Amino acid sequence: MAVFTPKFGMGASVLRREDESFIRGQGRYTDDIAPDGLLHGHVVRSPMANARFTIASVEEARAAPGVHLVLTGTDLAHLGDLKSTAMRKQPDGSRAPTRDIPILCREHVRYVGDAVAFIVADTRAQAQDAADLIEIDYEDEEPVTDAATALSEDAPLVWPELGSNRAFLFRIGEEEATNEAFRNAQRVVRISFRNNRLVCNYMEPRSAIGEWRGDEERFVLTAGSQGVHSMRRILCSQVFNIPQEKLRVVTPDVGGGFGTKAFVYREYALVLEAAKRLGRPVKWTSERSEHFLTDAHGRDNLATAEMALDADGRFLGLRIDLVANMGAYISQYAPSIPYLGASMSTGVYDIPALDVTVLGIYTNTCPVDAYRGAGRPEAAFLIEKLVDECARQTGYAPDEIRRRNFIRPEQFPYRTPAGRVYDVGEFEAHMDLAMERASWNDFEARLQEARERGRIRGIGMATYVEACAFAGSEPAHLTLNEDGTVTLAIGTQTNGQGHATAYSQLVAQKLNIGIGRIRVHQGDTDVLDKGGGTGGSRSIPLGGVSAVHAGEDLAKKIRGIAAEELEASAADIELQDGVARIVGTDRFMDFAAIAKAAKSPGDLKGFGEFVQEEATYPNGTHICEVEIDPSTGATQIVGYTVVDDFGATVNPVLLAGQVHGGIVQGVGQALTENTIYSEDGQLLTGSFMDYGMPRADLMPFIHFETRNVPSTTNALGIKGAGEAGTIGATPAVMNAVTDALYRAYGISHIEMPATPARIWQAIMEGKA
Repeated sequence: MAVFTPKFGMGASVLRREDESFIRGQGRYTDDIAPDGLLHGHVVRSPMANARFTIASVEEARAAPGVHLVLTGTDLAHLGDLKSTAMRKQPDGSRAPTRDIPILCREHVRYVGDAVAFIVADTRAQAQDAADLIEIDYEDEEPVTDAATALSEDAPLVWPELGSNRAFLFRIGEEEATNEAFRNAQRVVRISFRNNRLVCNYMEPRSAIGEWRGDEERFVLTAGSQGVHSMRRILCSQVFNIPQEKLRVVTPDVGGGFGTKAFVYREYALVLEAAKRLGRPVKWTSERSEHFLTDAHGRDNLATAEMALDADGRFLGLRIDLVANMGAYISQYAPSIPYLGASMSTGVYDIPALDVTVLGIYTNTCPVDAYRGAGRPEAAFLIEKLVDECARQTGYAPDEIRRRNFIRPEQFPYRTPAGRVYDVGEFEAHMDLAMERASWNDFEARLQEARERGRIRGIGMATYVEACAFAGSEPAHLTLNEDGTVTLAIGTQTNGQGHATAYSQLVAQKLNIGIGRIRVHQGDTDVLDKGGGTGGSRSIPLGGVSAVHAGEDLAKKIRGIAAEELEASAADIELQDGVARIVGTDRFMDFAAIAKAAKSPGDLKGFGEFVQEEATYPNGTHICEVEIDPSTGATQIVGYTVVDDFGATVNPVLLAGQVHGGIVQGVGQALTENTIYSEDGQLLTGSFMDYGMPRADLMPFIHFETRNVPSTTNALGIKGAGEAGTIGATPAVMNAVTDALYRAYGISHIEMPATPARIWQAIMEGKA
């Protein structure tokens, strides 16, 4: 049978289908939507980090112009709190109790920005004005904001009834085996550092519209998300205690997610409750200042790590003590994030023994949860910083100490001490290629030239591995429409990654049609009853494979209908550019005619569900070269090279975009971004005036290429790529900065972010 190869199948560099509407200003985000009779909500937030409070009166606010409703915590006694179900067992077998997020605080606020009241008015300005009329008396108490002091004996307690600020204790690895490795070590290398807290600044601040459909006896929530189905499940089961069919969740266009839009926030319950009480739709849209205060932050760990080495520089054991700041409450996935990172602690190295302790703590700060990479960037930074320090202390070059300790290709499948099973990998090969592309061996000449100009220069690498996709599935549903087009319904949620393009390529290859004839539908619980959402780079490794299987299923059904109508064998039917043709003849039916000829709707539907049993493990090498002006501390990235192993590539253009964006986020953590609270709990970095977002002029040209080894876990060999740039970038940049400082001044450690002021101070201390 002849095979028609579509122009835009898997592996083709197809330009993003989504971009034309965005470029023309035709995107449709939540805040663009205005149902008839729309009212506007405003959340009254605590100015105190730790305080008891009473609301003396809301009557003046209720009587204010345009105000329709004022809600306080006492009005919401029938609503449940937002709970985390991510607590794992502690060493004694118990699960630590969570501290859940109330929809509105009732007697106590625990961080600046905690929600106290909700006002609904004709306009947002009227609701904001009315907020000043609510009489709230705060009894200020001393807060604790720094993870480093939260467990001291005299630290104020976020939750006094717990008796301490400890939230949980997790452990991974084998303590005795690790102790034995350290007893046998010829050398022990130790580092301590802070993995700085970040604010996830997507382009589109959060927004939500709540509606009550009285004729249907159900809610409708429209909100930017990373998956409508989990949002529906949590709101129904935890907050409203209603069957899931009583809530429809819709997500239109989303301007960035990065993990932070995966969570259910208080405002979603508030607009729904207010809409039901008022019988009119209610919208809430976050201001950027609210976003800084209240959308879940990322990272914020204190780490101490030790590596045991033998006389030849080989790693014998790794011991890690990690303190993970949870903030004031336990957010949706928060306890899983440091645990996931701990499970990737050994990275790409053959380290026989591991002992990791993860201690979660409470502070009077915004809750912390998953942010791009979710634990894996923290793990990669730790191990790559430690490996570079091992190189300095042993005298081996950074690449040589890695070569001595990489997991070798013949060792796969490889089970790590944390229980992860890597299926394939050629770590030394992509490191060698990256070094070649970055002209690593010629660095000394560039270093000398920089010195002649009064600059210091450094080069650093990070060889990373991460876990993606994870065990599970993402079903895909295809429908052949009456006009001959095809619709894919799937439960992931695009946040700007280009899902419509990637999924269309995979389906087009099976149906042999142009991608312009394929529609991709995500983000509506009425269209699809279940879905896993987007996160952990799962959409294409899981959903993409399911889409391929659905395409095969629908193609078989189309051939069957055409064969019956054309009185031929299905084996003699070829699909080509929207028609089904008897091979070698001019007899054919187009897809629209086939749709009309179907005897039942099921004949026009394809289904696929790929179930993956293990995570996939993307890996690669990042190399960064920096130049620093010692008189100012200003850092310039003068070279950036990446060679990644993503298993298989669906679309090189989309892939490069994902990697470039991830690198910028990783560079931001390394050089510019930092979230700082004052001792009294005020957020000092609460706007773009104070929080250092990475800028375009910070980044050089990025050389990116792949050296792929197909995954044996994934049916298409795909490993996933959405978070990889962030995971490799931060350690590569910081290793380069440290290399420059060490070569010039013997400085082997600097905290993130390595701002000009921090570098200049380190240089002054180094000179002294």
